[in-house]
Formats: sequence, structure tokens, C-alpha cells
Amino acid sequence: MTDIAERPNTLPWPPLVYICAVAGAVLLHWLLPLPWVPAPLSELLFAVGWVTVAGAIAIDVAAMRAMARSKTTIMPHKGSAHLVVTGPFSFTRNPIYLGNTMLMIAIGLITGIPWFVILAPVAAFVTQKLAIEREERHLEARFGKKYRDYTKKVRRWI
Repeated sequence: MTDIAERPNTLPWPPLVYICAVAGAVLLHWLLPLPWVPAPLSELLFAVGWVTVAGAIAIDVAAMRAMARSKTTIMPHKGSAHLVVTGPFSFTRNPIYLGNTMLMIAIGLITGIPWFVILAPVAAFVTQKLAIEREERHLEARFGKKYRDYTKKVRRWI
């Protein structure tokens, strides 16, 4: 068993979870297509989807840049060298996972495939259970009071 202070997980769960969720949405749409909302609402949702893509990418890129500036790893199965609390980490403790969830929802809105919208919160929940909770224990073991103070100011998701 790996010491939680050294690294949170042995596998990079979040990318695996979201890849499985996307594959599941495609497979479910093929096996059991669900109806989508008719026009003109579908056209509005299409536009909202593209705005959501832009927002998700902006959050992801800003989070990656903040982590790079802090010289800490982006890999979810490697130990953090520094606690990042700037950029998008100032309003969510998990901006990359939030961005991934937003991207799944956006894909559903753009393509009109409800399974993406349905599976996005499922992927977020599984990510929380398999990765985020262990990452939080890792960060608390590694940074102690500084991390606990951060968690009092910034929510896990939004």
C-alpha cells in the first residue's frame, strides 16, 4: 500500500473515469437513444454547449498553467509538491475535474445526446470517490493546516 502522503493513488483514475463515461454515453446512445428537445430550444442548447466548451477549456488551461507555475504535477496519481490556491483553484479545489464534467455536459448539449448530460454527474461522483477524496487526504497529510484552511475557503466543486 502506498503512503497517502507520497501519492494519492496508484492509477490515474480521473482520465479513465471520464473516458469510460464518454464511451458509455456513445454506447448507450447507440443501444438506447433517448429523445432530445425540439427546436428552437435545441438550437439554444447547442449554443450554450459551445459556450460551455469555451468555459471548460479556459478553466482547464488556467488550472494547468497555475499548476505549472507552482511547479507541481498535473498527474492525479502523483504526489503534489506544492499546494496550488491561485487561478481557478481560488474558486474550486478541483478545476480540472470540474472542466471535464462541463465538457461532458457540453458534448451532450452540442450533439443532442442526453446520455452525456446524464453520465457527467455520474463520472463526477465516481471521480470524487476514486480520486478526489484520496487526493484530499494526500493534501492534508502533505500540507496540514495550510490545506485545511484552504478547504474552509474554497469548495470542492463550485
